[in-house]
Formats: sequence, C-alpha cells, structure tokens
Amino acid sequence: MLKDEINKALEVIKNGGVILYPTDTIWGLGCDATNTAAVDKLLKIKNRPAEKSLIVLLDVDSKLQSYVKEIPEVAYDLIEYAENPLTIIFSDAKNLAANVINADGSVGIRIVEHDFCTPLIQRFRKPIVSTSANLSGKPSPKFFDDIDPEILDAVDYVVDFEQENRNIKKPSTIMKLTPSGQFEFIRK
Repeated sequence: MLKDEINKALEVIKNGGVILYPTDTIWGLGCDATNTAAVDKLLKIKNRPAEKSLIVLLDVDSKLQSYVKEIPEVAYDLIEYAENPLTIIFSDAKNLAANVINADGSVGIRIVEHDFCTPLIQRFRKPIVSTSANLSGKPSPKFFDDIDPEILDAVDYVVDFEQENRNIKKPSTIMKLTPSGQFEFIRK
C-alpha cells in the first residue's frame, strides 16, 4: 500500500500537481519545488501571499549543495544532531522555482526522515515544497480530520497513508543560518 501511494503521489508531482500528504511534522501541501506553475497552484489552494516563505524538503543532506550556493560546515552537524525536525533557512538559494525563494534570496530546507516523504523524494530526485495543510491565516491541522474540506477538494491527490494517526506532531524548529555559520532560532 505505501509503495502504491508513493507511486501515485510521484506521478502527480511529476505532472505539476499538488498533493496533500503526511510528513515528519504535520500534514502538508506539496509540489515540485522547481516548478513555478506548480508552486503557484499550491499558493492559490492555500490562499497564501506569494511573499510568505515556503519550506523545501530533501531526503539527504548531500543534496543541499544543489540548492544552496554556500553551505556552512556547521549545517551538517546541526542536521545530524537535531533531535526534532529542523528547518534551516539558508542564504543564496539556487535551482529552485523563483516563487519558492524568498525576496532576500534565502530558502528554508528540511532534511526529512519519514516513511512516506523520504522514498518519495528519493524517487522524484528533486526537492518538494512542504507547507502546512491549512488555508492561510487558519490554524495548522493537528490530524488529517482537521484539514479544511476546501483544501481536500482543491488538491490533485490526497495520500492515503497515516490518515488515522493520532500522534500529535508539531511544526519543525526553524533556524536561520548565515554563510559564516552564525544562527538564530525563528521558531523553537
């Protein structure tokens, strides 16, 4: 069943669609992070202003260099030793859709460890967007059942995995990291 769900989601993302899927944190909306039209579609579904930041998921830290110009060495230690999901905001993003990159050139990236997300990204071979599955300004859903019907109707595919999971998950910790290695917490 999991393999089938990964295959279905992969086809939707490859074709520029938006999926509703479980992550290592909360339920998310996702699409190809290198496809501007797909990101626009996701932002429209979420009713989110384009200037608000998005998070990108990767399966391994060795792929960071493909999407960030300069990676401070400490980033790899932070990722390795993080006890909870950690999103790092890096300066100077590259090779991503322009509407994923912030106005200041930065991007938030999380190396995900999850039974669904990791193999999906491995098979896709590109990063995917991950933003909470809520309408802009509304609370993030704690469980699948909390997701607004408007979101469910608007996405191209709803992943049938972990929908019954009642473990409370929190959004990731967000840390801004400068090329010199200085960092500050945005969200703990």
